[in-house]
Amino acid sequence: MARFWVCVAGAGFFLASLVLHSRFCGSPVLRNFAFQISWRSEKVAYRLDLDWPKYSDYFTGTTFCVTVDSLNGLVYVAQRGDNIPKVLVFTEDGYFLRDWNYTVDTPHGMFAASTLHEQSVWITDVGSGSYGHTVKKYNTFGDLVQVLGTPGKKGTGLNPLQFDNPAELCVDDTGDIYIVDGDGGLNNRLIKLSQDFMILWLHGQNGTGPAKFNIPHSVTLDSSGRVWVADRGNKRIQVFDKETGEWLGEWNNCFTEEGPSSVRFTPDGKYLIVAQLNLSRLSFLAAPPVGSIGDCSVISTIQLPDQVLPHLLEVDRKTGAIYVAEIGAKQVQKFVPLNSYLLAFGV
Repeated sequence: MARFWVCVAGAGFFLASLVLHSRFCGSPVLRNFAFQISWRSEKVAYRLDLDWPKYSDYFTGTTFCVTVDSLNGLVYVAQRGDNIPKVLVFTEDGYFLRDWNYTVDTPHGMFAASTLHEQSVWITDVGSGSYGHTVKKYNTFGDLVQVLGTPGKKGTGLNPLQFDNPAELCVDDTGDIYIVDGDGGLNNRLIKLSQDFMILWLHGQNGTGPAKFNIPHSVTLDSSGRVWVADRGNKRIQVFDKETGEWLGEWNNCFTEEGPSSVRFTPDGKYLIVAQLNLSRLSFLAAPPVGSIGDCSVISTIQLPDQVLPHLLEVDRKTGAIYVAEIGAKQVQKFVPLNSYLLAFGV
């Protein structure tokens, strides 16, 4: 029988425990897993949404990444495997819409850039085939729009730009692109490109010092103009000024056991959510104020089973829901802020 522990005071504890216990035990995928959530503040409490997706049979490969188009309520999942659709599209309610497989070899990371003027999906591809070692832009129906890098050929060059196992990217609302390149490949670098794909600045050397990397695996932005990079091999997060590329500091005291594999902020910017792959753990870290980096402080954790292995995650900027791509469990799970759920029940 699956178990779920929730540590929260008052009526919230009873409702969360009752709902999750009754639904969790009936899940065909997760019924043998045990979850544990702990937190110090009810403000960062989440529940597992067992209704997402409506049918898990669509996950036919290893789910490596997920992204959310908050403007249109769409969730994109990329998976690896032979003779399967590589990209799956769901609604935020969990209904399957469509899939596509064109020009995707081995997806690693993805990002949905959604504005009133344009909706697109970017995918980093680490495959060794004819579409590998690239960063590609698609429209929402899977039509290839742009290719960065040299398809099928890894490299370190900047003109023309080449990649080797590009891990993830983030697109600013201005159209500027931030790419972490080097998931165990030749490169260990962070690159900022303009919306017309010109290099604005980069940090590109392997090492342990400031602005050097060992497997830069994930990248995100905060609302204060800072770039946050999961420097996985060095067991730290590095922070940069998004305009100048200046190194602002690092967090390493939270990652003595394992480095971060994914980083995303909550919509209010108060917390940085970090996934640690082999620990199967999500941590909520207190975001620092403007003008300071300081040391990281763990406010809350969601402990998943050992078999889950959360690889990359995404946060819906409208609802605050967290989507986690799990390469061990071969699925994507959705966690919903518990306070919104309790309010719906009048608690």
